[in-house]
Amino acid sequence: MKEIYLYQLNKELKLFLGIFLIVLSIGISIGLVYLYNTTSFSKSVTTERLIESNKKIEEDFGINESPSRSTGELLMTIHNHIIGFSFIFFFVGGIFYFNSIVGGFWKMFLIIEPLLSTAISFGSMLGVRFIGEIFIYLTIISATLLYLSYFIMVSISIIELTLKRPV
Repeated sequence: MKEIYLYQLNKELKLFLGIFLIVLSIGISIGLVYLYNTTSFSKSVTTERLIESNKKIEEDFGINESPSRSTGELLMTIHNHIIGFSFIFFFVGGIFYFNSIVGGFWKMFLIIEPLLSTAISFGSMLGVRFIGEIFIYLTIISATLLYLSYFIMVSISIIELTLKRPV
C-alpha cells in the first residue's frame, strides 16, 4: 500500500487541515492563558485550587467564592477535559500520522504520549485532592509533556501542509 503524506494532499484539503490546526491551537492557547490567569502556573496556587477548602475570597462584583472547586465540580472538569482532550489528540494525532518529516519511534511517541498524559494529568489531580499534595508534581510533568507534544505535532503538520511541496 502506498503511503499518503500531508504534502501530497490537494490544496483545498491542506487549507482545511491547516486552518483546523490553527483554530484548535488558538483554543488550546486560550485554555493555557486561563490556567495562567487562575493559577499563575504556581504549584501552591494549583494545589490550593485542587484541595477542597471552605476559605472564601472576594472576586469581581463583591461576590465571595472559594478558590477551590467542590468535588463535584472537580470531577465534572476532569470528565470534560479527558473526553475533550481525547478527541483533540485523536484528530491531531490522526493528521500528524500522515506527516513525512518525523517517523518511527518519535512519530508514535508524539501520537500516543498526549493521550497517556491526559489520563495521568487529570488522574493526578484526583491524587492531589484525595491522597496527597505530592501528586502535583505528576500533574505538572505530565501536563508539560502533553502540551509540548501537542505543539510539536501541530507545528510539524503545519510546516508540511504549507511549506513542503511534492517532488
